[in-house]
Amino acid sequence: MKGEDLLGIILAAGKGTRMLPFSESWPKPLLPIGGKPLLLHQIEAMRELGIREILIVIGHLGFEIVRNLGDGSIHGVSLKYVEQEETLGIAHAVGRLERHVDRPFLLFLGDIFFETRNLGRMIEKMGNGAKGDTAGVLAVKKEEDPLAIMRNFVVHLADDGSVRRVVEKPRHPRTNLKGCGLYLFDTAFFDAVRRTPRTAMRDEYEITDAIQIFIDDGWRVEAAEVVEEDLNLSFPGDLLDLNLHFLESHGKDRILGNGVKIAEGAEVLRSVVMDGAVIENPVMMKECLVFPGTIVSRTGKIRRMILTPEQEVPCSG
Repeated sequence: MKGEDLLGIILAAGKGTRMLPFSESWPKPLLPIGGKPLLLHQIEAMRELGIREILIVIGHLGFEIVRNLGDGSIHGVSLKYVEQEETLGIAHAVGRLERHVDRPFLLFLGDIFFETRNLGRMIEKMGNGAKGDTAGVLAVKKEEDPLAIMRNFVVHLADDGSVRRVVEKPRHPRTNLKGCGLYLFDTAFFDAVRRTPRTAMRDEYEITDAIQIFIDDGWRVEAAEVVEEDLNLSFPGDLLDLNLHFLESHGKDRILGNGVKIAEGAEVLRSVVMDGAVIENPVMMKECLVFPGTIVSRTGKIRRMILTPEQEVPCSG
Protein backbone atom coordinates (compact mmCIF):
# COMPACT_ATOMS: atom_id res chain seq x y z
CA MET A 1 0.00 0.00 0.00
CA LYS A 2 1.17 3.52 -0.80
CA GLY A 3 0.17 6.97 0.35
CA GLU A 4 -1.72 7.68 -2.85
CA ASP A 5 -3.98 4.71 -2.02
CA LEU A 6 -5.22 6.44 1.13
CA LEU A 7 -7.78 9.09 1.95
CA GLY A 8 -6.78 11.70 4.52
CA ILE A 9 -9.22 12.76 7.25
CA ILE A 10 -8.72 15.62 9.71
CA LEU A 11 -11.20 16.21 12.52
CA ALA A 12 -11.53 19.97 13.02
CA ALA A 13 -15.04 20.44 14.41
CA GLY A 14 -14.37 21.10 18.10
CA LYS A 15 -15.62 24.26 19.81
CA GLY A 16 -12.35 24.91 21.67
CA THR A 17 -14.10 26.55 24.62
CA ARG A 18 -10.95 26.37 26.75
CA MET A 19 -9.16 28.48 24.13
CA LEU A 20 -11.22 31.58 24.89
CA PRO A 21 -10.92 34.37 23.83
CA PHE A 22 -9.40 33.01 20.59
CA SER A 23 -12.15 30.48 19.94
CA GLU A 24 -14.66 33.32 19.58
CA SER A 25 -13.03 34.29 16.27
CA TRP A 26 -10.88 31.33 15.16
CA PRO A 27 -11.53 27.60 14.97
CA LYS A 28 -8.78 26.02 17.05
CA PRO A 29 -7.20 24.17 14.08
CA LEU A 30 -6.70 27.51 12.29
CA LEU A 31 -4.61 29.00 15.09
CA PRO A 32 -1.03 29.66 13.93
CA ILE A 33 2.05 27.59 14.70
CA GLY A 34 5.27 29.02 13.32
CA GLY A 35 3.37 31.47 11.13
CA LYS A 36 0.84 29.11 9.51
CA PRO A 37 -2.33 27.35 10.65
CA LEU A 38 -2.02 24.12 12.61
CA LEU A 39 -4.26 22.50 9.98
CA LEU A 40 -1.83 23.38 7.23
CA HIS A 41 0.99 21.58 9.05
CA GLN A 42 -1.19 18.47 9.05
CA ILE A 43 -2.19 18.83 5.41
CA GLU A 44 1.47 19.13 4.44
CA ALA A 45 2.35 16.01 6.43
CA MET A 46 -0.32 14.06 4.55
CA ARG A 47 0.81 15.47 1.22
CA GLU A 48 4.40 14.37 1.90
CA LEU A 49 3.11 10.81 2.31
CA GLY A 50 1.52 10.97 -1.14
CA ILE A 51 -2.05 11.58 0.02
CA ARG A 52 -3.86 13.91 -2.36
CA GLU A 53 -7.49 13.77 -1.23
CA ILE A 54 -8.38 14.98 2.25
CA LEU A 55 -11.70 15.29 4.07
CA ILE A 56 -11.90 17.90 6.81
CA VAL A 57 -14.67 17.57 9.37
CA ILE A 58 -15.79 21.06 10.36
CA GLY A 59 -18.15 22.45 12.96
CA HIS A 60 -17.59 25.56 15.08
CA LEU A 61 -16.71 28.47 12.75
CA GLY A 62 -16.16 25.93 10.00
CA PHE A 63 -16.76 28.56 7.33
CA GLU A 64 -13.47 30.18 8.40
CA ILE A 65 -11.62 26.95 7.66
CA VAL A 66 -13.25 26.74 4.22
CA ARG A 67 -12.47 30.41 3.55
CA ASN A 68 -8.80 29.99 4.54
CA LEU A 69 -8.04 26.67 2.83
CA GLY A 70 -10.51 26.60 -0.05
CA ASP A 71 -10.30 23.56 -2.31
CA GLY A 72 -6.67 22.92 -1.31
CA SER A 73 -5.27 23.30 -4.82
CA ILE A 74 -2.82 25.98 -3.71
CA HIS A 75 -1.39 23.44 -1.26
CA GLY A 76 -1.19 20.59 -3.77
CA VAL A 77 -4.16 18.60 -2.44
CA SER A 78 -7.91 18.32 -2.96
CA LEU A 79 -9.92 19.31 0.11
CA LYS A 80 -13.54 18.48 0.79
CA TYR A 81 -15.54 19.37 3.87
CA VAL A 82 -18.09 17.49 5.95
CA GLU A 83 -20.00 19.29 8.68
CA GLN A 84 -20.48 17.66 12.08
CA GLU A 85 -23.56 19.19 13.66
CA GLU A 86 -23.09 17.55 17.06
CA THR A 87 -19.71 17.04 18.75
CA LEU A 88 -20.17 13.73 20.53
CA GLY A 89 -16.67 12.33 20.44
CA ILE A 90 -14.13 11.12 17.89
CA ALA A 91 -15.91 7.87 17.05
CA HIS A 92 -19.12 9.83 16.43
CA ALA A 93 -17.28 12.14 14.00
CA VAL A 94 -15.71 9.19 12.19
CA GLY A 95 -19.07 7.45 11.94
CA ARG A 96 -20.58 10.42 10.13
CA LEU A 97 -17.99 9.95 7.37
CA GLU A 98 -18.76 6.38 6.35
CA ARG A 99 -20.63 7.26 3.16
CA HIS A 100 -17.79 9.54 2.08
CA VAL A 101 -15.00 6.97 2.54
CA ASP A 102 -14.22 4.34 -0.10
CA ARG A 103 -10.66 3.33 0.83
CA PRO A 104 -8.32 3.01 3.84
CA PHE A 105 -7.88 6.32 5.60
CA LEU A 106 -5.29 8.17 7.68
CA LEU A 107 -6.96 10.08 10.50
CA PHE A 108 -5.51 13.12 12.31
CA LEU A 109 -6.97 15.03 15.24
CA GLY A 110 -6.94 18.67 14.20
CA ASP A 111 -6.03 20.19 17.57
CA ILE A 112 -2.72 18.38 18.10
CA PHE A 113 0.65 19.50 16.77
CA PHE A 114 2.69 16.45 15.78
CA GLU A 115 6.38 16.00 15.25
CA THR A 116 6.94 12.60 13.67
CA ARG A 117 9.77 10.35 12.57
CA ASN A 118 9.21 8.21 9.46
CA LEU A 119 5.43 8.56 9.50
CA GLY A 120 5.36 6.37 6.40
CA ARG A 121 6.00 3.33 8.63
CA MET A 122 2.29 3.38 9.43
CA ILE A 123 1.52 2.79 5.77
CA GLU A 124 4.23 0.13 5.47
CA LYS A 125 2.57 -1.87 8.25
CA MET A 126 -0.86 -1.73 6.64
CA GLY A 127 -2.06 -4.75 4.67
CA ASN A 128 -3.65 -4.80 1.23
CA GLY A 129 -7.01 -6.17 2.34
CA ALA A 130 -6.26 -9.90 2.38
CA LYS A 131 -7.64 -11.98 5.24
CA GLY A 132 -5.32 -11.76 8.24
CA ASP A 133 -3.61 -8.58 7.02
CA THR A 134 -3.11 -5.63 9.32
CA ALA A 135 -6.30 -3.55 9.14
CA GLY A 136 -5.36 -0.76 11.52
CA VAL A 137 -2.24 1.04 12.72
CA LEU A 138 -2.00 3.29 15.79
CA ALA A 139 0.74 5.90 16.10
CA VAL A 140 2.35 5.58 19.53
CA LYS A 141 5.09 7.11 21.61
CA LYS A 142 7.05 5.78 24.56
CA GLU A 143 6.02 8.24 27.23
CA GLU A 144 7.96 8.65 30.46
CA ASP A 145 5.39 10.98 32.04
CA PRO A 146 2.55 8.88 33.55
CA LEU A 147 0.30 11.97 33.66
CA ALA A 148 0.59 12.35 29.89
CA ILE A 149 -0.53 8.74 29.46
CA MET A 150 -3.42 9.28 31.88
CA ARG A 151 -4.63 12.16 29.70
CA ASN A 152 -4.57 10.03 26.54
CA PHE A 153 -4.73 6.27 26.13
CA VAL A 154 -2.37 3.39 26.75
CA VAL A 155 -1.63 0.57 24.29
CA HIS A 156 -1.04 -3.05 25.37
CA LEU A 157 0.72 -5.34 22.90
CA ALA A 158 0.29 -9.08 22.42
CA ASP A 159 3.27 -11.45 22.16
CA ASP A 160 3.22 -11.19 18.35
CA GLY A 161 3.50 -7.40 18.49
CA SER A 162 -0.10 -6.66 17.56
CA VAL A 163 -2.29 -4.43 19.71
CA ARG A 164 -4.20 -6.50 22.27
CA ARG A 165 -5.92 -3.77 24.24
CA VAL A 166 -6.33 0.01 24.40
CA VAL A 167 -7.38 1.77 27.60
CA GLU A 168 -8.72 5.34 27.58
CA LYS A 169 -7.30 7.67 30.26
CA PRO A 170 -5.97 4.90 32.54
CA ARG A 171 -5.54 5.74 36.21
CA HIS A 172 -2.87 3.07 36.57
CA PRO A 173 -1.16 2.61 33.19
CA ARG A 174 0.62 -0.74 32.90
CA THR A 175 2.85 0.21 29.98
CA ASN A 176 4.46 3.44 28.80
CA LEU A 177 3.21 3.05 25.24
CA LYS A 178 0.97 6.07 24.78
CA GLY A 179 -1.49 6.30 21.93
CA CYS A 180 -1.40 9.55 19.96
CA GLY A 181 -4.00 11.19 17.75
CA LEU A 182 -2.89 9.55 14.48
CA TYR A 183 -4.70 6.48 13.18
CA LEU A 184 -4.77 4.41 9.98
CA PHE A 185 -7.77 2.16 9.34
CA ASP A 186 -9.28 -0.07 6.70
CA THR A 187 -12.91 0.70 5.85
CA ALA A 188 -13.92 -2.37 7.88
CA PHE A 189 -13.38 -0.15 10.92
CA PHE A 190 -16.80 1.41 10.31
CA ASP A 191 -18.44 -1.87 11.37
CA ALA A 192 -16.91 -1.35 14.82
CA VAL A 193 -17.77 2.35 14.89
CA ARG A 194 -21.45 1.61 14.29
CA ARG A 195 -21.51 -0.64 17.35
CA THR A 196 -19.62 1.71 19.66
CA PRO A 197 -21.68 2.58 22.75
CA ARG A 198 -21.99 6.05 24.21
CA THR A 199 -19.93 6.28 27.40
CA ALA A 200 -21.54 7.07 30.73
CA MET A 201 -18.59 9.10 32.01
CA ARG A 202 -18.17 11.60 29.16
CA ASP A 203 -21.42 10.99 27.27
CA GLU A 204 -19.45 10.57 24.06
CA TYR A 205 -18.51 7.89 21.55
CA GLU A 206 -14.85 7.13 22.28
CA ILE A 207 -12.54 6.03 19.48
CA THR A 208 -10.69 3.74 21.90
CA ASP A 209 -13.93 1.79 22.45
CA ALA A 210 -14.32 1.46 18.68
CA ILE A 211 -10.71 0.27 18.35
CA GLN A 212 -11.22 -2.36 21.06
CA ILE A 213 -14.37 -3.63 19.34
CA PHE A 214 -12.41 -3.78 16.07
CA ILE A 215 -9.68 -5.86 17.74
CA ASP A 216 -12.16 -8.12 19.49
CA ASP A 217 -13.82 -8.75 16.11
CA GLY A 218 -10.56 -10.37 15.03
CA TRP A 219 -8.99 -7.61 12.97
CA ARG A 220 -5.25 -7.16 13.36
CA VAL A 221 -4.16 -3.75 14.63
CA GLU A 222 -0.50 -2.79 15.02
CA ALA A 223 1.35 0.04 16.71
CA ALA A 224 3.96 2.25 15.00
CA GLU A 225 6.37 4.23 17.14
CA VAL A 226 6.52 7.25 14.84
CA VAL A 227 5.64 10.18 17.13
CA GLU A 228 8.40 12.24 18.73
CA GLU A 229 6.16 14.99 20.11
CA ASP A 230 2.38 15.38 20.28
CA LEU A 231 1.49 18.73 21.76
CA ASN A 232 -2.13 19.52 22.51
CA LEU A 233 -3.61 22.92 21.84
CA SER A 234 -6.02 23.31 24.77
CA PHE A 235 -5.41 26.66 26.48
CA PRO A 236 -4.13 30.08 25.32
CA GLY A 237 -0.76 29.48 26.97
CA ASP A 238 -0.38 26.31 24.87
CA LEU A 239 -0.56 28.39 21.70
CA LEU A 240 2.36 30.53 22.78
CA ASP A 241 4.37 27.56 24.06
CA LEU A 242 3.81 25.67 20.80
CA ASN A 243 5.18 28.61 18.83
CA LEU A 244 8.21 28.87 21.11
CA HIS A 245 8.75 25.13 20.74
CA PHE A 246 8.52 25.50 16.96
CA LEU A 247 11.19 28.20 17.00
CA GLU A 248 13.51 26.08 19.15
CA SER A 249 13.01 22.87 17.16
CA HIS A 250 13.73 24.71 13.90
CA GLY A 251 16.78 26.54 15.29
CA LYS A 252 15.25 29.98 14.85
CA ASP A 253 15.28 32.96 17.18
CA ARG A 254 12.31 34.59 15.49
CA ILE A 255 9.96 34.38 12.52
CA LEU A 256 8.87 37.55 10.74
CA GLY A 257 6.05 37.39 8.21
CA ASN A 258 5.67 39.35 5.00
CA GLY A 259 5.31 43.12 5.32
CA VAL A 260 6.21 43.27 9.01
CA LYS A 261 7.34 46.73 10.13
CA ILE A 262 9.50 47.11 13.23
CA ALA A 263 10.35 50.50 14.75
CA GLU A 264 13.99 51.53 14.90
CA GLY A 265 15.48 50.45 18.20
CA ALA A 266 12.90 47.71 18.85
CA GLU A 267 14.18 44.24 19.78
CA VAL A 268 12.21 41.13 18.87
CA LEU A 269 13.52 37.96 20.50
CA ARG A 270 12.13 34.40 20.51
CA SER A 271 8.91 35.60 18.91
CA VAL A 272 6.69 34.98 15.89
CA VAL A 273 5.41 38.14 14.20
CA MET A 274 2.99 37.40 11.38
CA ASP A 275 2.18 39.11 8.08
CA GLY A 276 1.48 42.83 8.09
CA ALA A 277 2.08 43.37 11.82
CA VAL A 278 3.49 46.72 12.88
CA ILE A 279 5.58 47.37 16.00
CA GLU A 280 5.36 51.14 16.37
CA ASN A 281 7.73 51.81 19.27
CA PRO A 282 11.26 50.77 20.29
CA VAL A 283 10.02 48.04 22.62
CA MET A 284 11.77 44.97 23.97
CA MET A 285 9.59 42.04 22.81
CA LYS A 286 10.46 38.56 24.00
CA GLU A 287 8.57 35.25 23.74
CA CYS A 288 5.52 36.68 22.01
CA LEU A 289 3.13 35.75 19.22
CA VAL A 290 1.76 38.59 17.09
CA PHE A 291 -1.18 37.82 14.79
CA PRO A 292 -1.41 39.16 11.22
CA GLY A 293 -2.26 42.84 10.85
CA THR A 294 -1.74 43.64 14.54
CA ILE A 295 -0.53 47.13 15.40
CA VAL A 296 1.55 46.98 18.57
CA SER A 297 1.49 50.39 20.25
CA ARG A 298 2.93 49.34 23.60
CA THR A 299 6.12 50.76 25.05
CA GLY A 300 8.65 49.23 27.42
CA LYS A 301 8.96 45.46 27.70
CA ILE A 302 6.55 42.89 26.31
CA ARG A 303 7.07 39.29 27.41
CA ARG A 304 5.03 36.10 27.06
CA MET A 305 2.07 37.71 25.38
CA ILE A 306 -0.19 36.92 22.42
CA LEU A 307 -1.26 40.04 20.56
CA THR A 308 -4.08 40.19 17.99
CA PRO A 309 -5.76 43.17 16.28
CA GLU A 310 -8.51 42.98 18.92
CA GLN A 311 -6.81 41.99 22.17
CA GLU A 312 -3.71 41.27 24.19
CA VAL A 313 -3.57 37.97 26.07
CA PRO A 314 -0.81 37.56 28.70
CA CYS A 315 0.46 34.02 29.21
CA SER A 316 1.99 33.06 32.53
CA GLY A 317 5.21 31.12 32.75
